[in-house]
Amino acid sequence: MAKRDIDIVVISDVHLGTYGCHANELLTYLKSIRPKQVILNGDIIDIWQFSKSYWPESHMKVVRRLLKFVTEGIPVYYLTGNHDEMLRKFADFNLGRFQLLNKLLLNVDGKKAWIFHGDVFDVTMQHSKWLAKLGAVGYDSLIIINSMVNWCLTALGRQKMSFSQKIKGRVKEAVKFINHFEQTAADLAVDKRYDYVICGHIHHAEIRQIKATDQPGSVLYLNSGDWVESLTSLEYSQGEWRVYKYNPADFSNDTEDEEKAEDLNASLDVKVLLEKFKMEGH
Repeated sequence: MAKRDIDIVVISDVHLGTYGCHANELLTYLKSIRPKQVILNGDIIDIWQFSKSYWPESHMKVVRRLLKFVTEGIPVYYLTGNHDEMLRKFADFNLGRFQLLNKLLLNVDGKKAWIFHGDVFDVTMQHSKWLAKLGAVGYDSLIIINSMVNWCLTALGRQKMSFSQKIKGRVKEAVKFINHFEQTAADLAVDKRYDYVICGHIHHAEIRQIKATDQPGSVLYLNSGDWVESLTSLEYSQGEWRVYKYNPADFSNDTEDEEKAEDLNASLDVKVLLEKFKMEGH
Protein backbone atom coordinates (compact mmCIF):
# COMPACT_ATOMS: atom_id res chain seq x y z
CA MET A 1 0.00 0.00 0.00
CA ALA A 2 1.31 3.46 -0.96
CA LYS A 3 1.85 5.77 1.99
CA ARG A 4 -0.08 9.03 2.23
CA ASP A 5 1.96 12.21 2.67
CA ILE A 6 0.54 14.54 5.34
CA ASP A 7 2.03 17.61 6.98
CA ILE A 8 0.87 17.03 10.58
CA VAL A 9 -0.82 14.14 12.37
CA VAL A 10 -2.30 14.59 15.86
CA ILE A 11 -3.09 11.48 17.91
CA SER A 12 -4.35 11.31 21.48
CA ASP A 13 -5.91 8.97 24.03
CA VAL A 14 -4.38 5.74 22.75
CA HIS A 15 -4.20 4.23 26.27
CA LEU A 16 -1.47 1.71 25.55
CA GLY A 17 -1.37 -0.82 28.35
CA THR A 18 -5.15 -1.21 28.62
CA TYR A 19 -7.48 -3.82 27.17
CA GLY A 20 -9.50 -1.21 25.31
CA CYS A 21 -6.59 0.07 23.23
CA HIS A 22 -6.85 -0.70 19.49
CA ALA A 23 -3.10 -0.99 19.00
CA ASN A 24 -3.25 -3.16 15.86
CA GLU A 25 -5.49 -0.67 14.09
CA LEU A 26 -3.31 2.25 15.16
CA LEU A 27 -0.20 0.44 13.97
CA THR A 28 -1.81 -0.17 10.58
CA TYR A 29 -2.71 3.50 10.34
CA LEU A 30 0.76 4.73 11.35
CA LYS A 31 2.35 2.51 8.72
CA SER A 32 0.05 3.99 6.05
CA ILE A 33 1.17 7.61 6.46
CA ARG A 34 4.31 9.64 5.90
CA PRO A 35 3.93 12.69 8.19
CA LYS A 36 6.23 15.69 8.44
CA GLN A 37 5.35 16.20 12.11
CA VAL A 38 3.79 13.89 14.72
CA ILE A 39 1.96 15.24 17.78
CA LEU A 40 1.01 12.78 20.51
CA ASN A 41 -1.49 14.79 22.53
CA GLY A 42 -1.69 12.97 25.85
CA ASP A 43 -2.77 9.62 27.30
CA ILE A 44 -0.69 7.67 24.81
CA ILE A 45 0.53 5.28 27.51
CA ASP A 46 -1.95 4.70 30.32
CA ILE A 47 0.37 4.74 33.33
CA TRP A 48 -2.65 4.98 35.67
CA GLN A 49 -3.79 1.48 34.76
CA PHE A 50 -0.44 0.07 33.67
CA SER A 51 0.23 -3.50 34.73
CA LYS A 52 3.27 -5.69 34.16
CA SER A 53 0.92 -8.53 33.31
CA TYR A 54 -0.58 -6.72 30.32
CA TRP A 55 1.70 -5.27 27.67
CA PRO A 56 0.93 -7.08 24.38
CA GLU A 57 3.35 -7.26 21.50
CA SER A 58 1.04 -5.02 19.45
CA HIS A 59 1.42 -2.23 22.02
CA MET A 60 5.20 -2.50 21.84
CA LYS A 61 5.02 -2.30 18.06
CA VAL A 62 3.16 1.00 18.28
CA VAL A 63 5.97 2.37 20.46
CA ARG A 64 8.54 1.10 17.97
CA ARG A 65 6.69 2.66 15.05
CA LEU A 66 6.60 6.04 16.81
CA LEU A 67 10.31 5.78 17.58
CA LYS A 68 10.91 4.94 13.93
CA PHE A 69 9.52 8.35 13.00
CA VAL A 70 12.15 9.90 15.28
CA THR A 71 14.99 7.91 13.70
CA GLU A 72 13.76 9.02 10.28
CA GLY A 73 14.22 12.66 11.32
CA ILE A 74 10.52 13.41 11.78
CA PRO A 75 9.77 15.69 14.76
CA VAL A 76 7.68 13.87 17.37
CA TYR A 77 6.09 15.89 20.19
CA TYR A 78 4.76 13.95 23.19
CA LEU A 79 2.37 16.17 25.19
CA THR A 80 1.43 14.85 28.60
CA GLY A 81 -2.13 14.01 29.65
CA ASN A 82 -3.78 12.92 32.88
CA HIS A 83 -3.23 9.17 32.38
CA ASP A 84 0.47 9.75 31.74
CA GLU A 85 0.84 12.70 34.12
CA MET A 86 3.85 11.05 35.81
CA LEU A 87 5.80 12.21 32.76
CA ARG A 88 5.09 15.87 33.54
CA LYS A 89 8.05 16.06 35.91
CA PHE A 90 10.24 15.36 32.86
CA ALA A 91 8.63 18.07 30.68
CA ASP A 92 10.90 19.97 28.29
CA PHE A 93 12.98 16.84 27.78
CA ASN A 94 14.61 16.74 24.33
CA LEU A 95 16.25 13.85 22.58
CA GLY A 96 17.02 14.62 18.98
CA ARG A 97 13.73 14.99 17.15
CA PHE A 98 11.73 13.83 20.18
CA GLN A 99 10.35 16.37 22.67
CA LEU A 100 8.35 15.76 25.86
CA LEU A 101 6.16 18.78 26.68
CA ASN A 102 3.04 19.78 28.58
CA LYS A 103 1.80 22.03 25.79
CA LEU A 104 2.92 23.12 22.37
CA LEU A 105 2.67 26.34 20.40
CA LEU A 106 3.06 25.56 16.73
CA ASN A 107 3.22 27.75 13.63
CA VAL A 108 0.98 26.12 11.01
CA ASP A 109 1.40 27.93 7.71
CA GLY A 110 1.48 31.30 9.44
CA LYS A 111 -1.31 30.54 11.91
CA LYS A 112 -0.80 29.97 15.63
CA ALA A 113 -1.90 26.61 17.03
CA TRP A 114 -2.22 26.06 20.80
CA ILE A 115 -2.02 22.34 21.52
CA PHE A 116 -2.50 20.58 24.87
CA HIS A 117 -4.33 17.53 26.22
CA GLY A 118 -7.18 19.35 27.97
CA ASP A 119 -7.47 17.63 31.36
CA VAL A 120 -6.81 21.03 32.97
CA PHE A 121 -10.50 21.80 32.24
CA ASP A 122 -11.74 18.68 34.03
CA VAL A 123 -13.03 19.53 37.52
CA THR A 124 -12.91 15.87 38.53
CA MET A 125 -9.21 15.77 37.69
CA GLN A 126 -8.49 18.89 39.72
CA HIS A 127 -10.42 18.06 42.90
CA SER A 128 -11.14 14.31 42.99
CA LYS A 129 -8.32 12.48 41.26
CA TRP A 130 -9.14 9.24 43.07
CA LEU A 131 -12.67 9.40 41.64
CA ALA A 132 -11.30 10.00 38.14
CA LYS A 133 -9.01 6.97 38.48
CA LEU A 134 -11.91 4.84 39.72
CA GLY A 135 -13.93 6.00 36.73
CA ALA A 136 -11.06 5.05 34.42
CA VAL A 137 -11.09 1.49 35.76
CA GLY A 138 -14.85 1.29 35.28
CA TYR A 139 -14.51 2.68 31.76
CA ASP A 140 -11.88 0.08 30.88
CA SER A 141 -14.16 -2.67 32.22
CA LEU A 142 -17.02 -1.34 30.10
CA ILE A 143 -14.75 -1.46 27.04
CA ILE A 144 -13.86 -5.11 27.74
CA ILE A 145 -17.54 -6.08 28.01
CA ASN A 146 -18.28 -4.03 24.89
CA SER A 147 -15.55 -5.90 22.99
CA MET A 148 -17.09 -9.26 23.92
CA VAL A 149 -20.53 -8.09 22.79
CA ASN A 150 -19.12 -6.77 19.51
CA TRP A 151 -17.39 -10.10 18.88
CA CYS A 152 -20.77 -11.81 19.14
CA LEU A 153 -22.43 -9.17 16.94
CA THR A 154 -19.75 -9.61 14.28
CA ALA A 155 -20.17 -13.39 14.38
CA LEU A 156 -23.89 -12.87 13.78
CA GLY A 157 -23.21 -10.51 10.90
CA ARG A 158 -24.54 -7.47 12.75
CA GLN A 159 -23.07 -4.01 13.18
CA LYS A 160 -20.82 -3.22 16.14
CA MET A 161 -21.96 -0.76 18.82
CA SER A 162 -20.25 1.47 21.36
CA PHE A 163 -21.72 1.37 24.85
CA SER A 164 -19.97 4.47 26.16
CA GLN A 165 -20.72 6.57 23.07
CA LYS A 166 -24.41 5.71 23.40
CA ILE A 167 -24.28 6.66 27.07
CA LYS A 168 -22.51 9.94 26.32
CA GLY A 169 -25.01 10.76 23.60
CA ARG A 170 -28.05 10.15 25.79
CA VAL A 171 -26.95 11.52 29.14
CA LYS A 172 -27.52 15.27 29.18
CA GLU A 173 -24.73 15.90 31.69
CA ALA A 174 -22.20 14.20 29.39
CA VAL A 175 -23.29 16.33 26.43
CA LYS A 176 -23.17 19.44 28.61
CA PHE A 177 -19.63 18.55 29.77
CA ILE A 178 -18.37 18.18 26.20
CA ASN A 179 -19.94 21.49 25.14
CA HIS A 180 -18.52 23.26 28.20
CA PHE A 181 -15.07 21.77 27.56
CA GLU A 182 -15.06 22.95 23.94
CA GLN A 183 -16.34 26.44 24.79
CA THR A 184 -13.80 26.90 27.60
CA ALA A 185 -10.94 25.92 25.31
CA ALA A 186 -12.22 28.27 22.62
CA ASP A 187 -12.65 31.22 25.00
CA LEU A 188 -9.09 30.91 26.28
CA ALA A 189 -7.68 30.54 22.77
CA VAL A 190 -9.51 33.65 21.53
CA ASP A 191 -8.25 35.57 24.57
CA LYS A 192 -4.69 34.53 23.72
CA ARG A 193 -5.30 35.37 20.03
CA TYR A 194 -4.56 31.91 18.70
CA ASP A 195 -5.99 30.67 15.42
CA TYR A 196 -6.33 27.01 16.46
CA VAL A 197 -6.84 25.22 19.78
CA ILE A 198 -6.20 21.48 19.61
CA CYS A 199 -7.15 19.12 22.44
CA GLY A 200 -7.81 15.48 23.29
CA HIS A 201 -9.03 14.07 26.64
CA ILE A 202 -12.80 13.85 26.01
CA HIS A 203 -12.63 11.09 23.35
CA HIS A 204 -14.79 13.14 20.99
CA ALA A 205 -13.29 14.06 17.61
CA GLU A 206 -14.36 17.45 16.34
CA ILE A 207 -13.47 20.34 14.05
CA ARG A 208 -15.60 23.46 14.29
CA GLN A 209 -15.35 27.23 14.51
CA ILE A 210 -16.40 28.44 17.97
CA LYS A 211 -17.24 32.03 18.89
CA ALA A 212 -15.98 33.43 22.17
CA THR A 213 -18.51 33.85 24.95
CA ASP A 214 -17.69 37.29 26.34
CA GLN A 215 -15.64 38.96 23.63
CA PRO A 216 -15.57 39.30 19.84
CA GLY A 217 -13.69 36.71 17.84
CA SER A 218 -13.66 33.00 17.22
CA VAL A 219 -11.19 30.13 16.95
CA LEU A 220 -11.03 26.82 15.12
CA TYR A 221 -11.43 24.16 17.81
CA LEU A 222 -10.07 20.69 16.99
CA ASN A 223 -10.10 17.44 18.94
CA SER A 224 -8.33 14.27 17.83
CA GLY A 225 -10.74 11.81 19.51
CA ASP A 226 -9.22 8.52 20.66
CA TRP A 227 -8.00 5.01 19.74
CA VAL A 228 -10.22 3.15 22.19
CA GLU A 229 -13.61 3.65 20.56
CA SER A 230 -13.59 6.32 17.86
CA LEU A 231 -10.27 5.34 16.24
CA THR A 232 -9.67 8.86 14.98
CA SER A 233 -6.86 11.34 14.49
CA LEU A 234 -6.40 14.84 13.10
CA GLU A 235 -4.55 15.34 9.84
CA TYR A 236 -3.29 18.59 8.33
CA SER A 237 -2.47 18.55 4.63
CA GLN A 238 -2.59 21.04 1.77
CA GLY A 239 -3.69 23.82 4.09
CA GLU A 240 -6.68 21.99 5.57
CA TRP A 241 -7.49 20.07 8.75
CA ARG A 242 -9.63 16.95 8.74
CA VAL A 243 -10.69 14.22 11.13
CA TYR A 244 -9.39 10.84 10.02
CA LYS A 245 -11.63 7.89 10.90
CA TYR A 246 -10.09 4.42 10.75
CA ASN A 247 -11.87 2.02 8.41
CA PRO A 248 -10.47 -1.53 8.11
CA ALA A 249 -11.86 -1.77 4.57
CA ASP A 250 -9.28 0.83 3.49
CA PHE A 251 -6.43 -1.55 4.24
CA SER A 252 -5.41 -4.80 2.62
CA ASN A 253 -5.49 -7.87 4.88
CA ASP A 254 -2.22 -9.12 3.45
CA THR A 255 -0.27 -5.95 4.31
CA GLU A 256 3.22 -7.09 5.27
CA ASP A 257 4.22 -6.42 8.84
CA GLU A 258 7.71 -4.96 8.55
CA GLU A 259 8.40 -5.46 12.24
CA LYS A 260 7.64 -9.17 12.60
CA ALA A 261 11.31 -10.06 12.50
CA GLU A 262 12.33 -7.43 15.05
CA ASP A 263 13.51 -8.40 18.51
CA LEU A 264 10.66 -7.47 20.88
CA ASN A 265 12.47 -8.37 24.08
CA ALA A 266 12.88 -4.63 24.65
CA SER A 267 9.24 -4.62 25.76
CA LEU A 268 10.48 -5.93 29.10
CA ASP A 269 12.51 -2.74 29.56
CA VAL A 270 9.47 -0.63 28.78
CA LYS A 271 7.45 -2.51 31.41
CA VAL A 272 10.08 -1.82 34.06
CA LEU A 273 10.29 1.86 33.07
CA LEU A 274 6.51 2.37 33.20
CA GLU A 275 6.27 0.61 36.55
CA LYS A 276 8.87 3.06 37.92
CA PHE A 277 6.88 6.02 36.61
CA LYS A 278 3.76 4.61 38.23
CA MET A 279 5.45 4.08 41.61
CA GLU A 280 7.02 7.56 41.58
CA GLY A 281 3.60 9.09 40.97
CA HIS A 282 2.19 7.79 44.30
